Amino acid sequence: MTTSTTTPRRRLPAWATAFGPQIIIALALGLGLGLLAKYTGHTADTPTGLGTTLATLGSSYISLLKAAVIPLIFFAVVASIANLSKVTNAARLAWQTILWFAITSAISVIIGMVLGTVLRPGSGTGQSAPPEYDGRTGDWWAFLIGLIPSNFLGLGATTKIAEGGDATTALSFNVLQVLVIAITVGIAALKVGDAARPFLDFSAATLAVIQKVLWWIIRLAPLGTVGLIGNAVATYGWDTIGALGKFTLAIYIGLALVIFGLYPVLVRAHGLSIKQYFSGVWPAVQLAFVSRSSIGTLPLTQRVTERNLGVPSGYASFAVPLGATTKMDGCAAIYPAISAIFVAQFFGIDLGLTDYLLIAMVSVLGSAATAGTTGAVVMLTLTLSTVGLPLAGVGLILAVDPILDMGRTAVNVAGQALVPAIVAKREGILDEELYNAPRHGDPFNDEFKSAADSSAAEARESTPTPVG
Repeated sequence: MTTSTTTPRRRLPAWATAFGPQIIIALALGLGLGLLAKYTGHTADTPTGLGTTLATLGSSYISLLKAAVIPLIFFAVVASIANLSKVTNAARLAWQTILWFAITSAISVIIGMVLGTVLRPGSGTGQSAPPEYDGRTGDWWAFLIGLIPSNFLGLGATTKIAEGGDATTALSFNVLQVLVIAITVGIAALKVGDAARPFLDFSAATLAVIQKVLWWIIRLAPLGTVGLIGNAVATYGWDTIGALGKFTLAIYIGLALVIFGLYPVLVRAHGLSIKQYFSGVWPAVQLAFVSRSSIGTLPLTQRVTERNLGVPSGYASFAVPLGATTKMDGCAAIYPAISAIFVAQFFGIDLGLTDYLLIAMVSVLGSAATAGTTGAVVMLTLTLSTVGLPLAGVGLILAVDPILDMGRTAVNVAGQALVPAIVAKREGILDEELYNAPRHGDPFNDEFKSAADSSAAEARESTPTPVG
């Protein structure tokens, strides 16, 4: 008789596979490689192999994120609007929801602009604007005209002719135009009724596929972080490190003011318990901080909104998914406001009153064009381009994006649950008994219990009754 032994498979320790430690390691590695490239002669005019590799790695990750933005926005908005068919008094609830999305976003933008102006996170770097920057400022008329779709895809093309006569054409999407198209298509599908059901089913299935692809892209964030922080340090040196540190601090101060200042005030103003709100929404906020994805947290956000905060299921199924793609007080309010001011200060560009008003307008309207995992990229590019600031700031700021994204997403999700609760309270449809009920930890606990009870009942029915 022979016995065989199997060698146990070696596994990496849990900390090595966790997302947070991977990001920290990536930041340290990117910082070291960036300094190495900087002090081995890398410059914009004389790039080295290491510097070019870091730049390519970072830009490739940004390109992956941008590639997923357009289909995500379109299908997420269409799917959310389709859920209005399940809601009684849908038009009034939809208007109230969008209005409160805008109100909280506007207040958050003001907080961000005040912090950016007072803390001045980008000042003192001594950097000048990139050579390609032509000194343009924001244009209100161009922004408003840009809302009108030029074609069904919101697609635009820009052609540049080099000194040698070579022409290069770059394609781009106008995210606000895509949003207008998606809203129009969604409303049309809702009006068509049953005939549009196959299209809406296709949209929901496509959205699920896109969400899965986006999660794969998110898992590549450590690689993107190495490239982005490395390229930023190699290009700008030690000044970048200090400025990005102050920028990160300013963002988190703003996020804290929103979630621990603005939201409690709104909760109390509507006669609700602040303690119950935070204990009810906490499971979703916690997951959002770790996953960095409003879309990925969506099922749990909707569940706590219904089960813990007492929002009716029919209304929550519209408001929460819509919020997961358009309600971004972190990504689309605090973040773009401080970011735009930071970029202007970093490159020594003065902003006027008109520019600040334009930042506020773009942030409030543009928040509807964000997406649950890529909202920061969309809003950063949209805000800088609309105000007329150097787009070189995108790569600079995204170097620390993973650290910022944890806090931003937590605030996003907290707001996505808050607004439906407020609107439900104002409309008299909030289950306040459920809102004020004791929390039992797992928001899905009652579902598990219900399933267990059903299984037990089925088992009893299938057991023969003894004859005595």
